[in-house]
Amino acid sequence: RKCRIMAREQTEVRELQEGNYVMINDTPSVITAYSTSKPGKHGSAKARVEGQGVFDGGQKRNFTNPVDAKVWVPIITRKQGQVVSTSSGEMQVMDLETYETFTMRVPDELDVSADDEIEFLEYEDQRKVV
Repeated sequence: RKCRIMAREQTEVRELQEGNYVMINDTPSVITAYSTSKPGKHGSAKARVEGQGVFDGGQKRNFTNPVDAKVWVPIITRKQGQVVSTSSGEMQVMDLETYETFTMRVPDELDVSADDEIEFLEYEDQRKVV
C-alpha cells in the first residue's frame, strides 16, 4: 500500500534561521529576517519571521508565533536539468536524474538555448530556475 509522501516536515519556530525555508500562509518561503522577543510575565518568547515566496516572484510574507510552536518546513530539492528546446519564453527541460521532461517559463534574466544545463528548485509540482 502506497502512502503519499508529503514534501514537508514539522519543526519548532526556534529552530528556524535566515536563509532556511518555511511555509508561510501555505506557501514555500525563504526566511529573510528572524527576531525573538523576551518572554513576558505570562507566556513564552515570541518569534517574528519574515520571508519571501520561493515560487511566486518573491512576494513578502510574515508571521509571529511562540518559539515553541510547530511550523511546516517545505522540502525543496535542488536539481540539475538540461534544456531540450526553447520557444516564445518557455523551455522544455529534462530532469537529469529522472529523465522526465516538463515545460518551464524562461526567467527574463536568463539566456538559455538547447543543450544548456540549468539548476532548478522543485517542490511538489512547482519548479523555478536558480
